[in-house]
Amino acid sequence: MLFTPFTAKGLNLKNRIVMPPMCNYVAGRVGLATDWHFVHYVTRAVGGVGLIIQEATGVEDGGRITARDLGLWNDGQRDSLERIVAAVHQHGAKIAVQLNHAGRKSEVDYLEPVAPSPIPFSDKHRTPHALTAAEIAAIVDRFAAAARRAAAAGYDAVEIHGAHGYLISQFLSPLGNKRDDGYGGSPAGRARLLGEVVAAVRAVLPATMPIIVRVSASDWEEGGNTPESMAAMLNLVKGEGIDIVHVSSGAVTPAVPRAYPGYQIPFALTVKEKTGLPVIGGGLITEPIQAQQVVKAGVDLVYLGRELMRSPYWPLKAAFVLGQETDWPEPYLRGKFL
Repeated sequence: MLFTPFTAKGLNLKNRIVMPPMCNYVAGRVGLATDWHFVHYVTRAVGGVGLIIQEATGVEDGGRITARDLGLWNDGQRDSLERIVAAVHQHGAKIAVQLNHAGRKSEVDYLEPVAPSPIPFSDKHRTPHALTAAEIAAIVDRFAAAARRAAAAGYDAVEIHGAHGYLISQFLSPLGNKRDDGYGGSPAGRARLLGEVVAAVRAVLPATMPIIVRVSASDWEEGGNTPESMAAMLNLVKGEGIDIVHVSSGAVTPAVPRAYPGYQIPFALTVKEKTGLPVIGGGLITEPIQAQQVVKAGVDLVYLGRELMRSPYWPLKAAFVLGQETDWPEPYLRGKFL
């Protein structure tokens, strides 16, 4: 079942294997894609990944995690990404871009970090500026502008980063959001920014282009979000246009997750059960049989991060191990597993 096709709107995947967003920190001050990015992503397409989700890509300069991350706030950045998208397609994979605003976790030191509340991520981080309603609206507009550029560049889907303690995640979590206006307090208030971003992105994308939302289903800290509370907030805003939920956890605070192979799969299954949405799940998955069992358990798509860094042709080996026929790149046919 790992090699069963999957469809969401106009996104048609040849298998259930996903390369999740992983920052490369090589874009430089201007946020342009480089030859490194081209080789990095296209190699995984050659290796047989069904869906590649590009690393966190800033919707504005101060929204980047570091000053070495990709951006999509101008047309030059869009143009630098187009050749990657085209080459990924040429080699049989689909590609989404993860749009992000880092909020209080931004390390772009020449710009002031922002957040729902003036609470630093840790004692090693700067105290952020608490966003006004007008500033929030401007950030929503920047997500929409970046999504419009993503569609023009040919991406197959857009992922909105609402996980790992970045800006949308900060709004979603009661640990980072202490506001008493319409963007805080209740679950509906904390989910409002996510809903507005999804609606704005949906409005500028083709109807066939799905929206993925990545969330931290557990904050791994007392008083934080749980899979159940995250699912409840997703239910409040999913009608704005969420098609798939990419389930991760943690990084909202410095709390360290209790990680082991497949540790986030129960979170993904809970989110799927309570929202009715397809889910992407993973967490330290390395072996083909593990990924197969994750799909058999009900997770729609499986992500492998570190393993695909180490083994860019992992899907080709996984097909052999699982007894599944899959297309090999013609130049590599002499190396096909027999």
